Amino acid sequence: MKNICEWENCKEVGEFKAPAEKDNSKNFLLFCKDHIKQFNQKWDYFDGMSQYEIENFLRSDLTWHRPTQKFGSNENFFNILWNNTLNDKFKIFNDESSYNVSNRNFCEKDKDAFRIMDLKFNDDWPAVQKKFKILVKKFHPDRNSGNKKFEDKLKKITMAYSHLKRIMMVK
Repeated sequence: MKNICEWENCKEVGEFKAPAEKDNSKNFLLFCKDHIKQFNQKWDYFDGMSQYEIENFLRSDLTWHRPTQKFGSNENFFNILWNNTLNDKFKIFNDESSYNVSNRNFCEKDKDAFRIMDLKFNDDWPAVQKKFKILVKKFHPDRNSGNKKFEDKLKKITMAYSHLKRIMMVK
């Protein structure tokens, strides 16, 4: 069964699809070859929109019409990941007896980073680097058959290392 062209008073076969609405819906019209050409010449997706609405649509189209966040925003994925990494909800790293607290003033985040990497608070930067290399080799997913547990541990270690690098290069 062949579809008839939906152009007024046309009896030709309608084999070419045209959008029925501007909302990217699945609704479409079927036209013959001559009428699809006429339709395409007149059709304008932005017809009826103001310049401001067109610019907003085009700007939104750059991100597939999905909301985005600024890279430095507090809701940023990496900030959330980092905050959750150093949050010791289960008190895994609560044993302070094995850590020597020196004269440095570390906040809890700093201390957590040392604990995650199994370092002493008075360890210097070369000791941190050496320990990081050892831990990366130990917990790397390639050495552990892609085990998610080791992958998560490596993520925490990497975040702790990045944090320590930032605070130790400043101090």
